[in-house]
Amino acid sequence: MKYSIICMFFLIFVSCKDTQKQTNQEVEDQNQEVTETSEQKFFGEKFDISNPIEAKKALNTYNEMKVGDTLKLTFTSKVNSVCKKKGCWMRLELPEGQESLVKFKNYEFFVPKDIDNQTAVVHGKAFVQKTSVEDLKHYAKDAGKSEEEIAAITEPELIYSFEADGVYLQ
Repeated sequence: MKYSIICMFFLIFVSCKDTQKQTNQEVEDQNQEVTETSEQKFFGEKFDISNPIEAKKALNTYNEMKVGDTLKLTFTSKVNSVCKKKGCWMRLELPEGQESLVKFKNYEFFVPKDIDNQTAVVHGKAFVQKTSVEDLKHYAKDAGKSEEEIAAITEPELIYSFEADGVYLQ
């Protein structure tokens, strides 16, 4: 009986110590995650940000392309909107009321959902594609558009698209 009580106290002591150790480790991991997230400016692959082209030149490049063309590009622009569910796409402002729809290579990374109006530098492939009504409605829903705005989408569109392998937030 005496040994049973001693064993029971020993087990309680060991399990409490392990729980405390786990809790401390979890807190450290969370603090590290918050620090990395708040200081991180690169998402995806790192790339040379020293000489991106401006949005006006990117628009000129898109205007010279046709459906099916692809061009490696690094450009900078203001973020107009971001997927509010996961940060899995964003729209960058181009001149003349145009936008570039940026998705991320193989969904390997996402961007923060609260970066509207920030400046981003994107690196990857620019291309022009015809986007279906179904996809356009999906993007509108992800962007938080109203049911009326979503219902008003009835025609496919040519979209200036971009597959980013890296994003830098300024």
